[in-house]
Amino acid sequence: MSRMIGTVSRGVRAPIIREGDDIIDIVTTSVLDASKDDGFKFRDRDIVAMTEAIVARAQGNYASVDDIATDVRAKFGGNTVGVIFPILSRNRFAICLRGIAKGAKKIVLMLSYPSDEVGNHLVSLDTLDEKGVNPYSDVLSLAKYRELFGYEKHRFTGIDYVEYYENLIRECGAECEIVFANNPRAILDYTKNVLTCDIHTRARTKRILKSAGANIVLGLDEIMNHSINGSGYNADYGLLGSNKANEDRVKLFPRDCQPIVDAIQARLFEATGKHIEVMVYGDGAFKDPVGKIWELADPVVSPAYTDGLEGTPNELKLKYLADNEFSNLSGDELKNAIKEKIHAKDGNLVGKMASEGTTPRRLTDLIGSLCDLTSGSGDKGTPIVFIQGYFDNYTAE
Repeated sequence: MSRMIGTVSRGVRAPIIREGDDIIDIVTTSVLDASKDDGFKFRDRDIVAMTEAIVARAQGNYASVDDIATDVRAKFGGNTVGVIFPILSRNRFAICLRGIAKGAKKIVLMLSYPSDEVGNHLVSLDTLDEKGVNPYSDVLSLAKYRELFGYEKHRFTGIDYVEYYENLIRECGAECEIVFANNPRAILDYTKNVLTCDIHTRARTKRILKSAGANIVLGLDEIMNHSINGSGYNADYGLLGSNKANEDRVKLFPRDCQPIVDAIQARLFEATGKHIEVMVYGDGAFKDPVGKIWELADPVVSPAYTDGLEGTPNELKLKYLADNEFSNLSGDELKNAIKEKIHAKDGNLVGKMASEGTTPRRLTDLIGSLCDLTSGSGDKGTPIVFIQGYFDNYTAE
């Protein structure tokens, strides 16, 4: 009889990981111990994934507010800096903003509206409509914003992020001016030196600003992209993907992850004889239908993964086959016809009607989202995720 269980995702508990810990040994041992504890057996193409947080923590990849300030001051000259399109987050951006403010005389903070890049809303679209505001063209001063919208608080955190960021900048000794706009060129009416803080649109924003006559244009990926006085850094992503460690320090996105996933794969093969895929994952890429927040505040879902996780799904839509090509069949006859169709499918189904409705995303983005939902972000204590059957299909025995 065919195997009845398909994909299974397990959260694996691990020790609390500190700077200097052997992440390769901890992840390998934790997964092997989980197998003994839970009784599952390893199979080829199982997946082991670990959160970026434990990798960065083991690496000691941290930077202080003062480190950030030093880098900002060196790159912008310590005068006025336009800080545009940051996300609204105490965890993700507030500590970074403290460092930026400490490295400048004045911050012109330009917030996108009605929401930030990942979906945290300042105001609703309905409210913009009621007030006759066009977010594609209108540039609002802080006074005009308050006149129109008052003191809106985030529905989940209860924070007025406009007030919160303004106070934070002033507390760090910088002057502060706040404007609201969605066209990056608007900042050039205030300063020609711009730090763009958007994540996934940063390349376009930089291009627009440079072509519009900006003087200095940098992104968060270019702050803390090298070590400052022995600090951590990330050469590829800088401050992107960083998280608050404490009131004076951020944990940066991990670096040099490929040797880690490759080494864990080799160790697991040694121990199990099975070819197991391994990846590091950060935020999943999915959207909350109520809060409208798109989870992906990291620059990528996965900064490193083994070769077998490259690519996109190549799947047939079973319900399409059942309702169309094999609509006249039922029972074992239908089951066998679909199995034969799967065995005979092309290696590339892109554009084929039988694959319509399957998820057109990279494997690492899909698997990383599954991992993020499995491990959670609170006190589950499962920063490692073990997945089986992800590459199975209806023919798997």
